[in-house]
Parts: sequence; C-alpha cells; structure tokens
Amino acid sequence: MRLLIVPAICCGLIGVAQASDNGIAMHGKPLLAKNYRHYAYANPLALKGGTLRQALPGSFDSLNPFSIRGNVARNIRERVFESLLDRHYNEGFALYALLADSVTTPDNRRSVTFTINKKAKFSDGAPVTAADVKFSLEILREKGRPNHRYYYGKVKRIKTPSAHRITFYFDKKNLDRELPLIIALMPILPRHIYAKRDIQKAGLGIPIGSGPYRVEKLTPGTQVRFARNKNHWAAELPANRGKYNFALLIDDYYRDDASAFESFKTGESDIWVAHNAQRWQSGFDFPAAKDGRIVKATIKRGTPSGLRGLVLNTRRPVLAKKEVRRALDLMFDFEWVNKVLYDNAYQRTLSYFGNTPLSGSGKKRAYRPPQSDGSGRDRKKRTAAIALLESAGFTFKQSKLLDAFGKPVKLEIIVQRRGDQRLALSWQRMLAQIGIDLSVRLLDSSQYQRRLQNFDFDIIIYDYYASLSPGNEQAHYWGSAAADTPGSRNYAGIKNPKIDAAIAALTSARSVKTFQTAARTLDYALMNGAYFVPLYHNPVQWVAHWQHIKHPKAHSLYGARFESWWSSK
Repeated sequence: MRLLIVPAICCGLIGVAQASDNGIAMHGKPLLAKNYRHYAYANPLALKGGTLRQALPGSFDSLNPFSIRGNVARNIRERVFESLLDRHYNEGFALYALLADSVTTPDNRRSVTFTINKKAKFSDGAPVTAADVKFSLEILREKGRPNHRYYYGKVKRIKTPSAHRITFYFDKKNLDRELPLIIALMPILPRHIYAKRDIQKAGLGIPIGSGPYRVEKLTPGTQVRFARNKNHWAAELPANRGKYNFALLIDDYYRDDASAFESFKTGESDIWVAHNAQRWQSGFDFPAAKDGRIVKATIKRGTPSGLRGLVLNTRRPVLAKKEVRRALDLMFDFEWVNKVLYDNAYQRTLSYFGNTPLSGSGKKRAYRPPQSDGSGRDRKKRTAAIALLESAGFTFKQSKLLDAFGKPVKLEIIVQRRGDQRLALSWQRMLAQIGIDLSVRLLDSSQYQRRLQNFDFDIIIYDYYASLSPGNEQAHYWGSAAADTPGSRNYAGIKNPKIDAAIAALTSARSVKTFQTAARTLDYALMNGAYFVPLYHNPVQWVAHWQHIKHPKAHSLYGARFESWWSSK
C-alpha cells in the first residue's frame, strides 16, 4: 500500500519537507512515483529462504535496544521493530508507508497526524493501534535512551481520536522542521508487552515487535538467531518487496576481528564487511577466495565521509586546553600511518560531511590537516607542537612534558579492537617525541561500553556516521546539553554555542540553501574546534561473500543494504 497524503499538503513545500501522494521528503519531492512497486536496491524476484550467518566481534548481555545499560546485541531494532514510515536509502531523507498508510502535517509544522494501517500486527498477532503508538512515545520519552528523551520530549500533547489515528502536537514555539519525520521513524512497541517490562533494565527477555523477524533462540554472549515471521503483515508493501529474504539470520559473536574473519574463511559465516585495509588487500590468499567460491565486491557510496577520529575528552583538564589538542593533532603522522599500516588504502578526512555539498572544508580558514614527510618523526611538526604546548603553560624538560605543577603529562587511550590498538601504539610513539606518556589499554566490549557511557576515558577512537540528512541527532553527538548526559555520543564533551546554533539552524531550515549553509557552519566549527584528531575514511565499501549469497544489481546511495540480499541455496 502506498502512502497517501491528503490534498491539503500534497501541492507544495511543507517547510523543508515536501510531500506527494506517496511519500514525504526533507528536500524537494519524494523520488518515487505514487505507483512505485519496490525500491531500486531490492529485487522482488529474489529467492526466499536460506540462512545468512554473520560473524561479529565482541559480545552482548542484553536484548533491550532501548536502554543504555548493558551491551545490547546488534540488529534487534532493525529486524524486530518497525516505525510508522520506512526510510528509502536512495534519497537524502525520504519516508514511505509502513505502519502508517497516511500522514498529514500543517505548514507551521506544529503537529503531525498518522493513520495506521488496519492490517498492521505485532508478531504475537495483536493489532497495532494508536494506543501502542502513544505508549511508545511516552515510555521512550520518560525512560528511553538519551536521544529518545531529547527527540520525543518536544511532543507536548497527543490525541488518539480513533483506534487507528493519532496526532502529535509540538510546542507552539517549535522551530524544528524535522520533527514530523523523526516521529515517523520512532520504534513502535506493543503496549501489552512493554507496559510490564522495565525498558531501562538490561536483560535477555525476548523482544516483541511488528517487524519481519523474531528472536528465535539465543546463546547468551555468543549467538542470536532471528527467524523470519512467516505471517509478517507488511511483506507485500512496496517498501518491503524484495527485502527480508532469508528465513534465518544467525549472528555469531567472536572475541575479536581476527577470530571473526577466520570463521568467514572457513565458511562458518557467509558475509564479511571489511574495515581493515591490509586484510582486504592481502588477507584473501586462501583456497575459497582463489577459486571463486568467495566474491569480493567494491561498492560505491554517495554519502558523506563521516568522521573517524581520535576523540579528545575535553572534560579532562589537560585536554580542555585547545593548544594541547592541536598539538596532539600535529603529532599524528597520517602519511606514515597510511603507508605503513594500511598500504595507502585510505583518504585523510578533512570534513565530517566530506565529499558532499554539506562540507565546510572549502571555506576560508577551514581545517587543513598537518602534512608530514611520512617518516613518523617530522622535526618541523615536533617543533611546532612543543611551541603550542609551551604557550599553554607546559614545559618540555629531559624528554618529558610537564604541566604547570611540574608533573609529567600522562594520557590513556582505550580501545576494543586489535586494529585500533595497533594504530594507538603508533600514535603513542609519535607523542613520545613531545614528552607525552600515552598508555594504550585494550578492553573487552562490556568494559569499553561502560566507560563510554560514563565518559570515563581520556581518548577513544570512534566512528561518527554522517548522512545526507543531518538533523536532530547532531545535538546528541555535539550539543551542549548532551555533554552532561550519560549515554549520549558527545564523547568529546563539546559545549560550543556556535555549534548549538548551527544544529538549531539545521532543523529549522526552510530551504535547501539554508540547510546546506547550516551544515557547512556546523562542519566548520567541529573541524576547527580541535575536539578530534581526524583520521581517515574509505570512499567505497568493501564486502566479501560466499558465492551462494546474492544481491541486486543496484546498491543504494548508502551502500549495500543486506536486507535486500538473498541465498541461492
């Protein structure tokens, strides 16, 4: 069933978002025609059945994706739960019918109304109603993750005039034009199940939703099995045709990346998304890869570079000084790292929104990473870094950096992957040249997550994902309020009014030009704040799979979407 938009809003721009009679988009009209049959990156003729087995590094002790407590198993949210509308990954930000088959919003964007598909059901057979939608927002707003509380806290009033119709009202002063779409992507929980559960508690209770899969079985810490719901109510919706083809999805957890890759080599797992350049370039020298039983695919993407970086926790007194953070950036020798560790496979990251019109890297005085001679011991950079540190009150004496009290400067970086440990040890040697004692600590996934959630670290390595539709989530990443909210992703502890203003401008923009200007301003402020040592990115996606695993000819703008793949067995 296609998404129907009432005539009152189908004829023009709704703030930034524009609607047609089949969908709603943040910029311009939705790409797909009203009679679209399926997404271009899904094949409606794909075979149904078979198993997809994936190897994941780490472990888990919870199946509750709505709590910051515990280490939650992956893929629960995407496979078990559904939202009111579905995201189309061939557009910057466009949504089409799922649990809701119509949506309306006035020009001032102070409310949004959804009509729920009367066929919608949870996996236990109970119907999805407006009461479930209302319950979901209220419990997530009160007890959910920090991002849930932030987003849904903007809803001031809810009306449910019928069992299948619900309206959310926002503050009259609300300038957030993205809110109707944010609400449309809210996970919908069955009230009759979750009213009896503590969603703030980590635990292994089986999650219940309306999605295409159910958790069939689990082995705590090591495996989760998802079985496709044969009676999935939405299987024939256009947004789902050609998707969710595997009858069984098995996620196996391994101690680290190396162990997980070994399982792929032996056929214990079916697919491998590579993040290690050396492994991708030279690690496929084994029989199955040589004789063609394993296929390597390089997939182009049209999304921003994102920001993988060494995140500097400004809550720590020594890292609160911008001069120190700039010196740490100076001493990271990307040219040496890329050559020695990664066979020159990566590009240096210059911008959070790199490779897109949202990037601020072209502005005057934009961030430019320090260049080196590639030796790992660039004297000019060392001299410049020491000068910065001395200007901030530090002294360099007998190969040690001393603070204002004469104490040696010591920092710690925590990592949870061997590859990150190797990178950190290289940087450790670089920082020793300016007298900084950097310790590198490898933690298991549970310890690592606990320390992240409580901001209990000096430095981490983190990947900040960036999309073509930045909005409310940016406040969760960089906003001042998030800096003091345990569980947020403002790991750097950023409190910058310019960044707060840029985020507000993103969500209140009424034109593409204004939106792009806000994004560029945010990018400029982030990259010039020295909150990170930007690392590198891969402009393509590396995916290897066993020959019986198939995929559509076309991939999405965001890369491979594995929900559209299938098995030929």
